[in-house]
Amino acid sequence: MADSRSVCDSWARWMEQGSRPGRKPLLMLQHTFCHLPGISVATERQLWAAGIDSWEAALAVDRGRLSRRHQRALADHLPASIEHLERGNPAPFADGLPAHQHWRLFPAFRPMTAYLDIETTGLGDASAITTIVVYDGDTIRHYVNGVNLDAFPRDIRRYAVLVTYNGKCFDVPVIERFFRMKMPQAHIDLRYVLKRLGYAGGLKGCERQLGIARKDLADVDGFFAVLLWDEFKRTKNPKALETLLAYNTTDVINLETLLVLAYNLHVQDTPFSASHRVPLPVQPVLPFTADRETIDRLKRQVPNAGGWYSWR
Repeated sequence: MADSRSVCDSWARWMEQGSRPGRKPLLMLQHTFCHLPGISVATERQLWAAGIDSWEAALAVDRGRLSRRHQRALADHLPASIEHLERGNPAPFADGLPAHQHWRLFPAFRPMTAYLDIETTGLGDASAITTIVVYDGDTIRHYVNGVNLDAFPRDIRRYAVLVTYNGKCFDVPVIERFFRMKMPQAHIDLRYVLKRLGYAGGLKGCERQLGIARKDLADVDGFFAVLLWDEFKRTKNPKALETLLAYNTTDVINLETLLVLAYNLHVQDTPFSASHRVPLPVQPVLPFTADRETIDRLKRQVPNAGGWYSWR
């Protein structure tokens, strides 16, 4: 157990950085305690209500106001949290927080975050990855099987946080199996973050409920993405691949908007809503164009397409 001197020393080092001119406002993560052992979301709210609403307040409070269990949790673990944040290390926070609370990692680690989505040849273990799109809020990178897919494992290492929808169950396990690699990044899976807010029904369902429109790609889903890849491989029709990449990229771009909306809705339910809201991102221009003729022709050929990927 850390003694009071080590706690104060850790806090002093953190404050020395934070108290410089131009000090930034506290991040939501710096109001967070429910990543610490023995502190639940409900206990965290009790701490907030008692005026212990930041790491600064927690380390300055008279210890007599806290139970012995909470004193130990703060003394043993909060200095390490301060250090992990200073060093830009999101993993301990992701490990300590429940999946539905991972929204708290944003925006503390936004500069090192990648939005990720994959398309595959199917849902079985033998399925292959066809395309991957990665977006970091600035640059869109796309990877195509048979073209540049082997560059993905190298490129993804530059990010410390991944954002997906259902990626814990699908995208990440498929990537790890396909490339025979581990994805060590902290992972914000919006499926759990949005479900906590009452939004379910797959990625497209959540988008509709939150007012995000897909326009030309409204009737394209994950199963249709399989058809587009099959069309491209059979006929070498470049418009099929372009449409598939337009669909894949739309998924990824929308993840950022969904995360910001979810973050703001979660923050709204805290005492910090007035100061911690994040503006909606400006979506980049889609670098690919969906071909309506190709979509309509495939729909005529497979009139009952859809339904396999209702969660996507």
